[in-house]
Amino acid sequence: MTAAPATRPTTTEDGDWVHRLLDLARDRLGMDIAWLSVFTEDRQQLTRATGDLASMHVAEGMSLPLEESFCVRVLSGQLPPLITAADRNPATRDLPVTRQLGIGSYVGAPVRASDRRPVGMLCCLSREPGEQLDGSAVRTVEMLAELLGDHLAAEQLAESELAARRTRVLDVLHRRTVTTALQPVVDMRTGEVVGHEALSRFPGREQGPATLFSDAAAVGLGVELEILAVRTALETAARLPRGLPLAVNLSPQALLTPEVGELLVRAAAGTRLTVEVTEHSPIEDYAAVLTALEPLRRAGIGLGVDDAGAGYASLRHILRLRPDTIKLDIALVSRVDADPARQAMTAALVAFSGETGAALVAEGVETPGERDALLARGVRLGQGHLFGRPAVPPAG
Repeated sequence: MTAAPATRPTTTEDGDWVHRLLDLARDRLGMDIAWLSVFTEDRQQLTRATGDLASMHVAEGMSLPLEESFCVRVLSGQLPPLITAADRNPATRDLPVTRQLGIGSYVGAPVRASDRRPVGMLCCLSREPGEQLDGSAVRTVEMLAELLGDHLAAEQLAESELAARRTRVLDVLHRRTVTTALQPVVDMRTGEVVGHEALSRFPGREQGPATLFSDAAAVGLGVELEILAVRTALETAARLPRGLPLAVNLSPQALLTPEVGELLVRAAAGTRLTVEVTEHSPIEDYAAVLTALEPLRRAGIGLGVDDAGAGYASLRHILRLRPDTIKLDIALVSRVDADPARQAMTAALVAFSGETGAALVAEGVETPGERDALLARGVRLGQGHLFGRPAVPPAG
């Protein structure tokens, strides 16, 4: 007996791992259909199904009464996991589900959670009696059910983790528990402070800023958290010495949000601003980003590319966005005094910035040796622990 070709809903991707595993079970056993069901109180929900589903009146997402099923009887020991002639077996022939689905043969095994609780079933069914089925078919289905149990446990863990991440981010958004720390940008020749970068901090949180922003992006709240962060940074700008510029970090996605543009344009009336776009953030539509930047440029807001030389887009952001400021990534700055390759890359970016008129700022400068090597190659501006750590400015 040969298994029927798989038929699936158009919304299911052919690459889905669970579907491939169900196809494998069907093919190995020569069955018409296979499904993965999950138990919900008194019913089983068919979450995945493959094979000639229409001929057995089965569809993904359908719900069947657990009390009338083969599954509950297999779990309780009333039925064996292998039934080769369901329409002639006294234990199954009078069950409504046998007639409803036209079950001729059946092999099933429980899918268990990590604590060994049965949470669902892997079932293979055919309309024909299935004389080819034997104990090896049961062992095959049991093995695949173990794999599915591991998969479901991992999915549940991932869902639980996402829920926890969403809760953390929503708590920050509702409580507005964000502060702005300022790190100075200095003229490395003199030590004079020429600007500041606004960096978000989340007091009382175990997670650092990078983790919280990553959590927010993962649960679809990235832009909301960025808006809160930029609002807080702009409020902090009032405490800066008059005339010193402030740089705020924004993702390309946030830049495309009208609310962000309006916030920045209003703030630019009283503060010199620069928006820094990190190279670690991909830009899918440069034309849209450039359009969003037009009103910012008209308002006198500068544009910087952060993490240059080490990010997702390499130098593409610089070439497409034409920034006013280019920030050398800390990976290029660290140990630049001892690495000829870093020195060569720095010199190349100095030449590039000179040709385009962009200011070049070295990030993460921590030692006098790094400062001196950068100055020797024409980098005048620097930022890092050598000159000052990020600090929350005093209130008032």
